[in-house]
Amino acid sequence: MAKKPDLLPGTLDMLILKTLTRATAAWLRHCASIKRLSDDVLTVEEGSLYPALQRLLLQGWVKAEWKMTETNRRARFYTLTAAGRKNSDSKYRNSNR
Repeated sequence: MAKKPDLLPGTLDMLILKTLTRATAAWLRHCASIKRLSDDVLTVEEGSLYPALQRLLLQGWVKAEWKMTETNRRARFYTLTAAGRKNSDSKYRNSNR
C-alpha cells in the first residue's frame, strides 16, 4: 500500500482557493479539481473538503450560494471573495519560496 504524502498545514485551504480562482464550483467538483491541480497526487474526501470550505466561509474568503446543477439537483456553489483572492495570491507566492 502506497504511503500518502504528508501535507503542510493549510495546503488544502490553498488548493481550494486556487481552484476557485479559476471558476465558481459546487463543492463536490472541488475534489476533482484538486486532484487535477495536484497532478493526481492528492485525493480529497468529502469529509475533509466540507470542513475546509466551512472554515474558508467563516474567514470570509469564500461565499456560498444554493443553485441548481446541470442535472437539476440543488447544490451549494462557492465563489472566491476579494479577501479570498488576495489571500490565495499571498499563500501561493509563499508556497513557491
